[in-house]
Amino acid sequence: MRCNLRCKFLILFLAVVAVALSAAVLLRGFIISDFKHYMDGESQDRIQRVIAQLEGSYDANGSWKRDAMAIDLAWGLQMGVEARIFDNSGTMLLDTSHAIDLLTPLMRKRVLEVSDYYPDSVSGDYVPYPLFLKGGEIGRLDVRLLNPLKEDYFIRSSNRFLAASLALLGLVAIVMSLMASHRLANPVLELADAAGDIADGNLARRVAVPGNDEIGRLAESFNRMAESLEAQEKLRRRLISGAAHELRTPLAIISGELEGMIDGVLPTSREGLQSMHDEAARLTAILNGLDELTRAESSALNLRPERIDLKSFLAAITGRFEKMFSDKNAVILLDCPDNLVLKADPDRLSQIVINLLTNALKAIDIGGRVSLSAFGREHGVCLEVADNGCGIDPQEIPYIFERFHKGRGEGLGLGLAIVKELVAAHNATIAVRGSAEGGTTFSMDFP
Repeated sequence: MRCNLRCKFLILFLAVVAVALSAAVLLRGFIISDFKHYMDGESQDRIQRVIAQLEGSYDANGSWKRDAMAIDLAWGLQMGVEARIFDNSGTMLLDTSHAIDLLTPLMRKRVLEVSDYYPDSVSGDYVPYPLFLKGGEIGRLDVRLLNPLKEDYFIRSSNRFLAASLALLGLVAIVMSLMASHRLANPVLELADAAGDIADGNLARRVAVPGNDEIGRLAESFNRMAESLEAQEKLRRRLISGAAHELRTPLAIISGELEGMIDGVLPTSREGLQSMHDEAARLTAILNGLDELTRAESSALNLRPERIDLKSFLAAITGRFEKMFSDKNAVILLDCPDNLVLKADPDRLSQIVINLLTNALKAIDIGGRVSLSAFGREHGVCLEVADNGCGIDPQEIPYIFERFHKGRGEGLGLGLAIVKELVAAHNATIAVRGSAEGGTTFSMDFP
């Protein structure tokens, strides 16, 4: 069975938890080991103190005295040491249990309370230690340690605490690992599912943005990509639909006339051939317009912005139109202040202005007027093309920038769509409104 991303995250977190808990167990083992070594050293120190006490008593008394030995063995018992004293011949002189019997009742009670001594409860073998005085052996002391109740309690308590801690912390760590793996893996798995949906053609699929971290930014980028793909797909469908509609008419005319000539219904005359030639030219114009629209839509990737002195730039464009306006007995006016600068692609900006001036020229009657204005604003520059022509039906204004929307004109309906794309490529906006004189004003705000 394949392990998905959530499973991999969970395994990773559990491995980290296992390492951490193992480190705790290992550390506890080192601590207990050092504690036992410390206690062994303490035990040897106690035994050496008992030996020194017995050797001192022997030196003070000149021989082994039973009462002195009993007091020394009782003192050693309070230090957790049970002992037996032997002379040089190997005869046992006294042991701890008999030494207790030699004490007074009050002292015996106190010693037993302090040591919690019960002879039958002590286990383990005796360890012999020779006794010396001034270089000569005076006897032997066999000792064994009482059961270290406090030390055993400490170790048992630490074991219980460690077991409870491991169980509690392990449970908490497992729960947190499940939650963390779920939280980390879900956005990625959702992105994977969404990518599969996009690949299957569901371009409307979006994902939730879980936060502002790297996964959140990835989700935002994915959504922007999906929106771009969806917009491109809608654009492609509209373009194909519009192109098919526009191409169908000239193709139908050419096909009908050719069939009529083949069937002998229509004569193969110059007029008929000229008609087909005109329709073929119309097809070429449509394809050229589509090609120009495609370049306009991708112009944002190919812009070469420069600082443009608008007055001289616009004057050069209006100069090209003076002959055409003069032939129509119309006027073109330029209103632009000196030293007004706009950063834009000069070729694309020229294409925008020429398209709008061409439309304005078509819209005005003989003796009409078109004005081209430029002026600065707080956050950029505004360009306006206004005419006093026939105007635009208010109901058509929302659709004039759509592809193949012709309105009252006879063109292809691509000019304003191209203008809008070129304006958008400059991060600018374009708006249209009716003028007070009954014409139309196109206003463009450039940053």
